[in-house]
Amino acid sequence: MGAITLEGVEKWFGSVQVIKGVDLEIADGEFVIFVGPSGCGKSTLLRLISGLEDISRGRLLIDGRDVTAEPPSGRGLAMVFQSYALYPHMTVRENMGFGLKTAGAPKKEIKAKVDEAARVLQLEPLLDRRPKDLSGGQRQRVAIGRSIVRDPTAFLFDEPLSNLDAALRVEMRFEIAKLHQRLDATMIYVTHDQVEAMTLADKIVVLQAGVIEQVGTPRELYERPANLFVAQFIGSPKMNVMPATVEGGRLTLADHAGADAAGAPAGTTKVGVRPEHIVLTDPDSGDVAGAVEVAEYLGADVMLFVDCGALGVINVRHVGDVGLRPGERVGLTFPPERRYYFDEAGEALR
Repeated sequence: MGAITLEGVEKWFGSVQVIKGVDLEIADGEFVIFVGPSGCGKSTLLRLISGLEDISRGRLLIDGRDVTAEPPSGRGLAMVFQSYALYPHMTVRENMGFGLKTAGAPKKEIKAKVDEAARVLQLEPLLDRRPKDLSGGQRQRVAIGRSIVRDPTAFLFDEPLSNLDAALRVEMRFEIAKLHQRLDATMIYVTHDQVEAMTLADKIVVLQAGVIEQVGTPRELYERPANLFVAQFIGSPKMNVMPATVEGGRLTLADHAGADAAGAPAGTTKVGVRPEHIVLTDPDSGDVAGAVEVAEYLGADVMLFVDCGALGVINVRHVGDVGLRPGERVGLTFPPERRYYFDEAGEALR
């Protein structure tokens, strides 16, 4: 079992409050990812769960047991850090079994658990090597293996892939996803990389300034963001947001002629459209028109940055090359069913 509940959790450092009354339910076996900008409190929240930081107010329950005052060793959790923290003079086998050895576990039990973890993580050929003989991805797998042998209630990951290059991050995302499927264990994962969040999570927790902005599946956050912050944080490239007014059945975007306001709620002051949902048209037939400033050819996609005057630069993601070059004019159509509407406070209007 690995259900984790946070009830009104706060964290103060002196007179500064960094976690502001967080309530969260994490079900047994869920893969939950904390995301948000630097300084939002995601790593602090993970440390509160692990016991590495004391909770100032509120309660933390693991499988219904109040562990708020318990030390890290009493919570049954295993943490994987950004730094691998492997002992350089020990072999992979010795690193993975060290925690069990210091706890006084029998040698036979240590060997069995290390062998099983090595099998799961495909580390069997590396058990007699030392950390200096391993790649970054292999070292991270060893660090994860060290946690697996402890058979924890839940795994906590604090930006474990940030030290790896792009290719290794893709590989390790795949490995961690497979690991979750095999172990069916509760995992809480902190990252600033929304690609990791979207591809790995059962549930994403979006944080800003110590407050949870929204909790949901990757699809829910992408398709139904609760507010402007979530809308622009989830999705890569980020959502285009434009000032707007709705009047007389017409939607006016800055100084551009009014477009059909079908579906636009009263009180709309901003309209959002994701780059991948914008349709390219002739300059005279779109909702807005502008001049291409930059065209980034990425092979499968082309990223166009279109200067639309008072609306600013609109980012368009198009599958395949369209042959547009800097300086050329193009029309942009925003399909009504793909628009997002926000009020003056930045809250989503449904």
